Amino acid sequence: MSCLMVERCGAVAFKSWEQNAIQVRMLADGRLNTGHAGVLLAERRGSYPLIDLRILKTSAQQGEVETVTRRKVKRLLSFQRYCHASRLLRGLVPHTPRSLHLLDDDYLGQAAHMLSKVGTWNFDIFLFDRLTNGNSLVTLMCHLFNVYDLIHHFQLDMVKLNRFLGMVQEDYHSQNPYHNAVHAADVTQAMYCYLKEPKLAEHLSPLDVFLGLMAAAAHDVDHPGVNQPFLIKTRHHLASLYQNTSVLESHHWRSTVGMLRESGLLSHLPADMSRDIEQRLGSLILATDINRQNEFLMTFREHLDNQDLDLQLASHRHFILQIALKCADICNPCRVWELSRQWSERVCEEFYRQGDLEKKFDLEISPLCNQQSDSVPAIQIGFISYIVEPLFEEWHRFTEPSLLSQTMLDHLHKNKANWSSLRCAHTPSDVQSHSQAEEPEGEVGEGSDIP
Repeated sequence: MSCLMVERCGAVAFKSWEQNAIQVRMLADGRLNTGHAGVLLAERRGSYPLIDLRILKTSAQQGEVETVTRRKVKRLLSFQRYCHASRLLRGLVPHTPRSLHLLDDDYLGQAAHMLSKVGTWNFDIFLFDRLTNGNSLVTLMCHLFNVYDLIHHFQLDMVKLNRFLGMVQEDYHSQNPYHNAVHAADVTQAMYCYLKEPKLAEHLSPLDVFLGLMAAAAHDVDHPGVNQPFLIKTRHHLASLYQNTSVLESHHWRSTVGMLRESGLLSHLPADMSRDIEQRLGSLILATDINRQNEFLMTFREHLDNQDLDLQLASHRHFILQIALKCADICNPCRVWELSRQWSERVCEEFYRQGDLEKKFDLEISPLCNQQSDSVPAIQIGFISYIVEPLFEEWHRFTEPSLLSQTMLDHLHKNKANWSSLRCAHTPSDVQSHSQAEEPEGEVGEGSDIP
């Protein structure tokens, strides 16, 4: 891009950026991990492949790893990631928009028809993923960037954008039942619905929209399929790197930064602006840490009680984007039952896989991960009661309320009733009465990374 074009971007497209940057940067408190002299350190894309507990000793509770095996596995990592990334090696077409012409015209037509209704809450992301041949995240992001004219506004290079989105999609592990690219696409679609809320939409700048969609798409990138407590008790290097705090979220953010730099998507922007975008993305992605749920909920509730939210302020808009991303990340129980149940079963399957690994290697089984004692209905009822309902009730207040927020609460209450019926149907009456009498009063699954 010519120097003239860069100057035009700085002077026209981003004229309000400098006014907002300092204010928003205050949100990136000590939680945003930077290197020496405040330089953000990006992690190499695909640095950490799937957790393979075969490299752990049977005494894995001490977190010791066999040195010889570690060296063998290290030599295999690059090949393992290559096999994971290469669609050709797995007999599939490359995951790029250009590959869609290989699909049947009927499938393309149905996918396009679905995109015309992408702003509706009953959008079936599973069907859309099938219609796009597993390319739902890239296809959806390209469509939404066009809807908001972000490509023109930010003068983005289409080749670089496609490269970046392809990296993000590929760095989600399809082997994960839940934390995969379909989940990322689902969160992105929900985020789009929230960005359209009348209370919020009229105040959003193009940069706000850009950050909201990018954070939604990349918020769980390179998720290993196990939660933070697992990484800590096995002394995984990510836990050490981030000092046992927001371990996964920090990795998702730093991996996103690495892909932004590798693709060169923001290379035409002034250096201080691209750094600021990276920091704001970090502030959004780190907000999805379930261990910070009460922190954000209390602040949100105080703002609503005091009626002091001013969406003319960049810092307040950024906070609402954080809340919107948190809502999008855990909105599965607010979907129609047919979709909600699929997500619930998927996340519990991922929990159970972790529990099976922990049992196999004599580790303490994490909460919600024991298939013998933690049923899907019980997990979902606790999740809805202690995590989802409190947040979405406040979101309902914020929207004053909107038709969408009312619809989500209606689905939430119906789904909770459905899970209660299923739990009762599969629980003996004596056990049922005992479990109800001793139901915990605290939050369920702290640190369990429930969707």
